Amino acid sequence: MNQMITNHLPTAELQALDAAHHFHPFTDRNALAKKGARVITSADGVWLKDSEGHKIIDGMAGLWCVNIGYGRKELARVAARQMEELPYYNTFFQTTHVPAIALAAKIAELAPAHMNQVFFASSGSEANDTNIRLVRRYWQVKGKPEKRTIIARWNGYHGSTMGGGSLGGMKPIHAHGGMIEGIHHIGQPDWWSEGGDMTPEEFGLLRARELETAIEELGVENVAAFIGEPIQGAGGVIVPPSTYWPEIQRICKKYGILLIADEVITGFGRTGNWFGSTTFDIKPDIITIAKGLSSGYQPVGGSILSDDVAEVVAEGGEFFHGYTYSGHPVACAVALENLHLMQEEHVVEHVANVAHPYLKARWDALRDHPMVGETKLVGLMGSLALTPNKEKRAKFAAEAGTVGYKVRERCFANDLIMRHVGDRIIISPPLVITTAEIDILVERAKKSLDEAYKIVKDEGLFVSA
Repeated sequence: MNQMITNHLPTAELQALDAAHHFHPFTDRNALAKKGARVITSADGVWLKDSEGHKIIDGMAGLWCVNIGYGRKELARVAARQMEELPYYNTFFQTTHVPAIALAAKIAELAPAHMNQVFFASSGSEANDTNIRLVRRYWQVKGKPEKRTIIARWNGYHGSTMGGGSLGGMKPIHAHGGMIEGIHHIGQPDWWSEGGDMTPEEFGLLRARELETAIEELGVENVAAFIGEPIQGAGGVIVPPSTYWPEIQRICKKYGILLIADEVITGFGRTGNWFGSTTFDIKPDIITIAKGLSSGYQPVGGSILSDDVAEVVAEGGEFFHGYTYSGHPVACAVALENLHLMQEEHVVEHVANVAHPYLKARWDALRDHPMVGETKLVGLMGSLALTPNKEKRAKFAAEAGTVGYKVRERCFANDLIMRHVGDRIIISPPLVITTAEIDILVERAKKSLDEAYKIVKDEGLFVSA
């Protein structure tokens, strides 16, 4: 088996095996089988290599997660050592182990001062499922069991489990299996697409106040919590107007409902601070974490609890919830080493002081492209809004995502990984990216935009709706 991995089969044979036996997430299986999956075989730093020998710059850090970059042997060594010493034990039944203890303490050290307890999961989706039970249990213990409804946002993303997918506002996910009860959605703070003639500041207040309207309509006696990403990631890197989060915070405090900050993407340096809650001055009751916690080297996630939430839930006695792999020792050991490396190498400072300012100057210059209407970048999390008419912030006449997909395909052809969400192009590179690598990323992005623009014009798609 090792020989097959190192000296792999020809690409076509690998693709055929993949199509025959591997059912991919968020993928049209039949379409992929015809096209053939791209087979990634190795990676180092911000670079991927595929089975055909192409060297690809990863503008998405995997799935927003490889913050420390690929190929860190220190993390491999820690995983191997932990597997030899204690490969697995659970944290049920009044038992713990050193990696879980140490990682929980490290997370509490980095988190906002009022948050000192961590409930571990294996992913952000699992952690958000945990959060549903946590907030409902919180209100049960406080003698208000009717407070069960959680308010979230359309086009938010909180995972694809039944709980996480219900919290999220992605209608295609809801269509595949429905939603759990007690979730209510309000509008997203996407000024570019939905702000009309309002200023961003006016629109930010308008969308935040939809929370207040929802609380009053549902009845504050029924509302348990509000959940939101500091910046919507999978929704297209939607950066809220400056007025949005202060107003959300005011409303949550006024009505006494819990605030969950989903920091699966924005946590651990992505925005130039350890947490996006710091960047946007959010004071959450629960923070959802995953992805950058281990830089994707091991599946690990969790919920950081405020002292109030932890104490109230503890007053209720046993909390009937948990996972076989909650606080898995190998995952915890790797995550702990990842955080130590990020601290020792000043990775978050590199984002704030070097990579972000340099990328922002080059990213904002892409606004001069005839197809780009808006550029956004917070830390190392950015987007380009594509439009046929910048002044009117117009949508394309073609089905949403048609043009975005063409740009993405040119990026792939030019050995650059960038995603499209509808007609937005998004990036989230490893936090260790250098200025020289930023130059390569932006030049490939510009080349891809130019090529896609020609295709769009030739096909008669550069037309407003």
